[in-house]
Amino acid sequence: MIESWVINDDSPVPVSSEAALEALRSRIDSGRLETWLTSSSGRSLAFVTNTERAMVVLLEEEGDPGEHAVDPGAEGSSDGFVLCNGQDDEYPDGDTVLIREAFRLVEHIVGTGTWPADARWVADR
Repeated sequence: MIESWVINDDSPVPVSSEAALEALRSRIDSGRLETWLTSSSGRSLAFVTNTERAMVVLLEEEGDPGEHAVDPGAEGSSDGFVLCNGQDDEYPDGDTVLIREAFRLVEHIVGTGTWPADARWVADR
């Protein structure tokens, strides 16, 4: 079975990798900086951005600490990662990636179910 993904608080209709990116861009443009996608196999993909960098987290199941994309050469930290509940988070830049890289990662994960071979990520398990 091929895994399909839906955007949690949008339509229950599965999205293609291209549609997922379009939805992320639209949500960011409207000020919604946190997006969760759920797969048909029960996995979750979180995307939180400050419009310049993004935290991308892939969870195998509810309660899983997951794995997240990293930028090992990045220094400092960035704020402005506003969650749906209004919480404004700050993350080390090494634990986030530039937004264009985050879009590439989400597109690949939604399209294939895996991180790209050249992606940098760490398991938090």
